[in-house]
Amino acid sequence: MVRICMLTLFLLAMQFHWSYTHGSSDTVRKAYIVYMGDAPRSKSSATDLHHNLLSSVIKNKNVVSVFPSKMRKLHTTRSWDFLGMPQSLKRNHQTESNIIVGVLDTGLYIDAPSFDDKGFGPPPSKWKGTCQVGGRFTGCNNKVIGARFYTYGAPTPNSNPSPLDDEGHGSHTSSTIAGASIAGASLYGLAKGTARGGVPSARIAMYKVCWADGCSDIDLLAGLDDSISDRVDLISISIGGISDSYFEDPISIGAFHAMKKGILTTCSAGNDGPSLYTVENTAPWILTVGASGMDRQFRTLVKVGNGIQTNGFSINTFSPKRRLCDEGSLDANKVKGKIVLCKEGLIQDYVKPLGVSGAIVSLDQQQDTGFTFIIPAAFVDTNFGDKIDTYVNSTKNPHAVIYKSRAVRNAASPFVASFSSRGPNTLSSTIIKPDITAPGIDILAAYSKLASVTGDLQDNRFDVYNIISGTSMACPHVTASAAYIKTFHPRWSPAAIKSALMTTASELKIKDVEAELAYGAGQIDPVRALDPGLIYDLSKIDYIRFLCNEGYAGTTLRLFTEGKTNCSSIPNIGGHDALNYPSMYLQLTNPNSSISAIFHRTVKNVGLKKAIYKATVKAPANLKVTVVPKELAFSHLNEKKSFKVVIKGPPLKNITNVSASLEWSDTKHRVRSPIFIFLAN
Repeated sequence: MVRICMLTLFLLAMQFHWSYTHGSSDTVRKAYIVYMGDAPRSKSSATDLHHNLLSSVIKNKNVVSVFPSKMRKLHTTRSWDFLGMPQSLKRNHQTESNIIVGVLDTGLYIDAPSFDDKGFGPPPSKWKGTCQVGGRFTGCNNKVIGARFYTYGAPTPNSNPSPLDDEGHGSHTSSTIAGASIAGASLYGLAKGTARGGVPSARIAMYKVCWADGCSDIDLLAGLDDSISDRVDLISISIGGISDSYFEDPISIGAFHAMKKGILTTCSAGNDGPSLYTVENTAPWILTVGASGMDRQFRTLVKVGNGIQTNGFSINTFSPKRRLCDEGSLDANKVKGKIVLCKEGLIQDYVKPLGVSGAIVSLDQQQDTGFTFIIPAAFVDTNFGDKIDTYVNSTKNPHAVIYKSRAVRNAASPFVASFSSRGPNTLSSTIIKPDITAPGIDILAAYSKLASVTGDLQDNRFDVYNIISGTSMACPHVTASAAYIKTFHPRWSPAAIKSALMTTASELKIKDVEAELAYGAGQIDPVRALDPGLIYDLSKIDYIRFLCNEGYAGTTLRLFTEGKTNCSSIPNIGGHDALNYPSMYLQLTNPNSSISAIFHRTVKNVGLKKAIYKATVKAPANLKVTVVPKELAFSHLNEKKSFKVVIKGPPLKNITNVSASLEWSDTKHRVRSPIFIFLAN
């Protein structure tokens, strides 16, 4: 029987083969063989280990896939109030305390207040994990009940081989999910308030798979192996990378095996927006999360000596002082103690040693995110930047002030973050990705005092909280929301929880015409998702049917199915019937092709015992969307009803897409599915 741990072994073999044949023996000498649930075995010589691993792979009849390990990258308290989850929210505290969330990230700074275990009892009896101590990481507690670290794929020797967080990223994501409620939290006075996770009574298990150089496939898969066997309830991964196949992606592989055990895996979509075709972690059994903005933003007031001023974007913790930026372009004698005006970029490691006291960065592109700098700085738009430039060149003694950032209300929320990666899904032309969005801009959460606020070695600011932006910060919001749902519906499948979150999400305010490629079903609403009315459920066989439809077959499928799979024996393969997904997507490749598709879907009643749902379609005039039947009558809970959606329309000439939606309603529940047709490049 093929197990995930065998693939971990295969990846190790490939990594060691590459390292050995290319003369990099340090990694080989320090590596171990990993088996699910076992402690690391004894060391061996580089040559023996190399030959033993390769021979085991070549001779083992269970080998179905061998591919080289790649390095992947990391993708954070107003946000929970914004999502309708105040501290007074109704909770099943006892059930929530038995929820264990596995986080694959950079480790955890357990001394941060967010990980205080005051009031927590012992770990749930189902917990099978462990706590690895080492270096300055002295152990876990009843909040952080597990911690492991992995260095099999680390490209360079690590100075701190322990679960301790050297980067701050893992502490931030973990506390967003399940951090304890801490009053008076802030970053140097910014975002002051109560910092808390979405499920503050839940437990955390950290799997440190990322280091300063990135996150290797070997370590990711080993962490997924352990998290599944440790009996976590959900998995959160704010990591990503480009893959050419679901079968060469450790997150995809591990998440599939987690799904089979009833564990939902939530992943970040990536930070390469607003470009299309940039979304990552696109397997349909993964809940893929984009980033959105909330009703609080941080703006930095910039005033220039001639009286003009603007609110720039940044997280500026410095108090103001009165006083143009590619490397090598500045005269140290002229810029010392002054604010510099930069066009498009700011190389902090270059300007700080010159004694620059601040920077105003003029940007052409849309900016909706505040970043933290090692000097006072702010982003401004090009128009204001040009005015400053004119002022600087028209006076002998120009001066400006960059003020400390302040929180302001943003009436445009929720909106998609400009950096959030967009679809279409490059691995499948039948699934919209990302699936959903959550707050990912200017999120305050726990941090590590082993990393400066900016992560720059020249930065002398260290805190147990930080404000960060990214889809990495959006992902844990959805993980926590899924955990919250699970406390009320412990028997729901991963697909059921995913469906509940997607069909109750709200549309976002976005200027792009490719809306669904940016936010999928929309912004999460965790409280509404507790009672979605209807759910689109999926099981292992449904995903296997999908993979067969995508062209995977034979021994390749064994990586997921653990046995021989004959695709021809699985019914209803083909077209858009392959997956009972909550969203509906048609991708065209020929601008002269008419729109024609039929989507078959099945919903399960989880709302009122007796209910009649009526279909409502929103679509442009030139797109005909017909739902058959138009009403679904349910007489008991968990009853299933099927329907089909027939779509007809003219070719997409002079446009790239058309958007519609289907909503089922029984007057109490609104179950919305986006419908999107896209003309691919």
